Amino acid sequence: MGSFKSNIITGLAIGVGSVIIAPLIVPALSKAAKPLAKAAIRGGLTLFETGREKLAEMHEVVDDLMAEAKAEIAAEQAARTGEKVEGG
Repeated sequence: MGSFKSNIITGLAIGVGSVIIAPLIVPALSKAAKPLAKAAIRGGLTLFETGREKLAEMHEVVDDLMAEAKAEIAAEQAARTGEKVEGG
């Protein structure tokens, strides 16, 4: 039972100490954390934009490859049937 009482007193002391010290520490931590958070957000946005640009470039390359493949298929089919290929 003595250990339980000791734990309660320790817990209360930590709680009271936190309440007293928190108003002093929180503003200092928030001032330090704001630039770090801002830098992390900027880095994330930059990474997102770069990824979006690379994805758009990749999409364009795939579209070009698909158009070329379709043109080749049309040319092969036309060669088999003896027709003239449009746009080629």
